[in-house]
Amino acid sequence: MRFRRRIPVLLGLVIFLAAVFAVVELRKHAPPEPARLLPGADGFLYLNLQWMRRADVGGKLPAVPHDPDYEQFIRDTGFDFERDLAQAAFAIHYASPATHHETRFSEILVAHLEGEKFRTYLKKNAQSIEEYRAIEIYNVPVEDRIFRIAILGVDVCTPHLCTMVAASNHDDPAVIHGMVDRARKLASPFGGPALLRSFYRHVPQLPLPSLGWAIFKVNPSGPFSSPLFPAPATVVASVQYLGAVHFRAEAFTKNADTAKQLVAEASTFLNIFQSAEQSATGHQADADVEQVMQSIQIGQNDDRAILTAIVPSEVIRRIVAEAPATLSSQHK
Repeated sequence: MRFRRRIPVLLGLVIFLAAVFAVVELRKHAPPEPARLLPGADGFLYLNLQWMRRADVGGKLPAVPHDPDYEQFIRDTGFDFERDLAQAAFAIHYASPATHHETRFSEILVAHLEGEKFRTYLKKNAQSIEEYRAIEIYNVPVEDRIFRIAILGVDVCTPHLCTMVAASNHDDPAVIHGMVDRARKLASPFGGPALLRSFYRHVPQLPLPSLGWAIFKVNPSGPFSSPLFPAPATVVASVQYLGAVHFRAEAFTKNADTAKQLVAEASTFLNIFQSAEQSATGHQADADVEQVMQSIQIGQNDDRAILTAIVPSEVIRRIVAEAPATLSSQHK
């Protein structure tokens, strides 16, 4: 009798543990929380700058000259994107009647912020402040549109706590309202925009998480069009650091024939580009560039066209080292 009484308790415990395990597993394969808070859109971009700094992809970053206006922004807020930004997730709203035929953006930033200093800056520059569900939304005029900014709260971020900020220049205030609503709920592994839920599983996460990824629609007759794409497709691109930077892009097309045509177009374009590069240099191409070009592989897997490339760390560090000199010359 005693054993029979324990059966419901044991069964309940097993069901509870199974549910916890399922949620943990789903979270492993779910998009990062900043991306899940974004609104529905035509494209998404995510950068994990914490992992980039840990991996030391670009080596020690040299000092970069700042625009005077940006220097003033750093002084007023205490916030420097290069130093303080930990994660960034962007939603891209393609030009449409809803956006007055202009491309608009929504974003979630996770960063080290001096909260009061940042709020003071926003209050000073805001045209108006809206209170929505106990969250202040600062309506800051930028050129001919309103840039809405909301401080959502504190997020776990090493080595210190970070602040999560939502922003959008979409005309419809409901866009940022939705971001606030999602932030106030418990983060759900089932949540996030439909495009992310459908395609994020194709972003490589092993043996190490991707440093950054993008998921976006391509339409030959619309925004982000390309002569390479004969028909609409969805592209999943990612960057991993595995001793070198590994780039992978998969184009999901409507069928295998379309993927085959895309592979042929991309291969032709790559051959033309390589020939043009050799002609431009006049002699042998730069050894680093040649190494990257030789690593490019284009292939097909059923309805997917796949491009991969490997960029050695030395090439990244050389680009990073040369960037300040380029920027300085542009400011002269």
